[in-house]
Amino acid sequence: SSFGADVGAPPGGGFAVNVFLRTPDKVYRTWHTDGRGCEQLSHSFALIDLLPYGRQEEWQDSPDGWPQSPTYSRWADSRDIARAYGADADTECARTN
Repeated sequence: SSFGADVGAPPGGGFAVNVFLRTPDKVYRTWHTDGRGCEQLSHSFALIDLLPYGRQEEWQDSPDGWPQSPTYSRWADSRDIARAYGADADTECARTN
């Protein structure tokens, strides 16, 4: 369906958070964020920010010679993770949950 695209989270478009409020006769989208606004939901970035090299992203104020790359370029997406775990990963997860 077009639901994901309708609420700002199209397939392949990255992560987004939407909050809805339903009344007896209507549904309202009360809040939406994506991109950097979603970081507060992940403890991973807060922990990585404490490490000596941090995220190794260009926006960081790092000493000369420290590794840096474009924002979010070092993070695996779902296709990378699927390749790492193989074709049976989804089936195996379904069996164990």
